[in-house]
Amino acid sequence: MEVLNSIPVRLNSKEVLKQLHMRKTNTDIEKSVQELIEITRPIAKPKAVYEVCYVSNRNWDSLDIGGIRFTSRVLRINLDKIERVFPYIATCGRELDEVAVPSHELVKSYCLDIIKEMLLYSARSYLEDYLTRNYGLGQISEMEPGSLESWPITQQKELFSIFGNVEDLIGVKLTEHFLMIPVKSVSGIYFPTEIKFESCQLCSRERCSGRKAPYDPGLAEKYREGRR
Repeated sequence: MEVLNSIPVRLNSKEVLKQLHMRKTNTDIEKSVQELIEITRPIAKPKAVYEVCYVSNRNWDSLDIGGIRFTSRVLRINLDKIERVFPYIATCGRELDEVAVPSHELVKSYCLDIIKEMLLYSARSYLEDYLTRNYGLGQISEMEPGSLESWPITQQKELFSIFGNVEDLIGVKLTEHFLMIPVKSVSGIYFPTEIKFESCQLCSRERCSGRKAPYDPGLAEKYREGRR
């Protein structure tokens, strides 16, 4: 197991304003963004933890990862010929939860949310680069509990159990409803792959702001048949 807690923090007002997706900005919004950057940059500590695990005991819709049983037909198919995988948890860091924004300042609150998302993205990107570089992985894909019906969010509990006390490690806590605090956190399993996989390819939901790839009905049918 390794904790990555020295992830570089790169925040600039131009990028934050771009992520706001506003048709027009004004000096007040620009000032709010700059103020938030000056507050968050010194205290922001995005983090990630990962473990190197091995896959065993594959069945029709389940498998063991690091000795922990997971139930997901899609995950099992994706890992059919893969022996080594990398469970992970990444977060923007709970330090930014201490930044107080008055409830009536909605735009400023939204800006802070965007900054947290950017820090989470930094943590994930850093982790992906770290894994591919240090383990010679080439192309990697990943799956997250809750991203598909085939791998329910309840399996967050099994994933967290791989790491022990995650709150002590990187400050992320799992709620009784299997959500993470801080909210801008993500967990999943990275694995090497020749063909890039995105869970979105198997999801037919039309309106989704987080979609990374178009729905592929042909690929979805292959998974239903138990093949890829």
